[in-house]
Amino acid sequence: MVVSNPKLRQERHVMPCVTSVIKFNERYNGMSMHSCVLFLSAMIGFILSDKIFSQDSGANAAASADAVYPIKVGATVPTLTLATADGKPFDVGEAIRQKPTVLVFYRGGWCPYCNMQLKQLVEVESKLLALGYQLFAISTDKPEKLQETLAKDKLNYTLLSDSKMIGCSAFGIAFKVEEQLVQKYKSYNIDLEVASGETHHLLPVPSVFIVGTDGIIKFSYVNPNYKVRLDPDVMLAAAKAALK
Repeated sequence: MVVSNPKLRQERHVMPCVTSVIKFNERYNGMSMHSCVLFLSAMIGFILSDKIFSQDSGANAAASADAVYPIKVGATVPTLTLATADGKPFDVGEAIRQKPTVLVFYRGGWCPYCNMQLKQLVEVESKLLALGYQLFAISTDKPEKLQETLAKDKLNYTLLSDSKMIGCSAFGIAFKVEEQLVQKYKSYNIDLEVASGETHHLLPVPSVFIVGTDGIIKFSYVNPNYKVRLDPDVMLAAAKAALK
């Protein structure tokens, strides 16, 4: 299994910082060791902050669907802001704090298996709402494509765009599509770049995460076989169990 290791990326940045501080102290030898330590701590804190790594959509992408390493049940949902079908920013974490949430990650409106899943979700949506849940379906599609899906499938629940794949990467379900497959999709009139508006050629492994208002993941389903989706009745049962 191929797993991107953030710690290794961090270490590559930390060592130059240590060298820089040593050179800084040599140049300004009047600085106390305590001041050097404070300076080093500030530098490391800045470099290891989420702002440095959260914008790299491909940083945590696996080499294939079978190699993804999703976050586990019991973990806290990553902080992320996605886009609505209207192109407006949507704070997923803030929404989760208001109601328990079902997060469904799908590949895009161009995928027939995804469209089938989106339609199946309509069948359980009212039951999820009755339990107090809210339902968000997230894909790589840019907002304009989400509007097309909403109109085509007559959906009432919220679709969100993660076109840069930052959210999918944070959940550990992003993978790189091989160039040969990218070209094969084009022969079927499926253009990943047109759908997402990006050139990263990343897709999510279809997944479902059920999250409590505390931000903790209560249930997850991640299947590299994009043709097999979580049965809506199983999703509903899991949602009920997560409330206990």
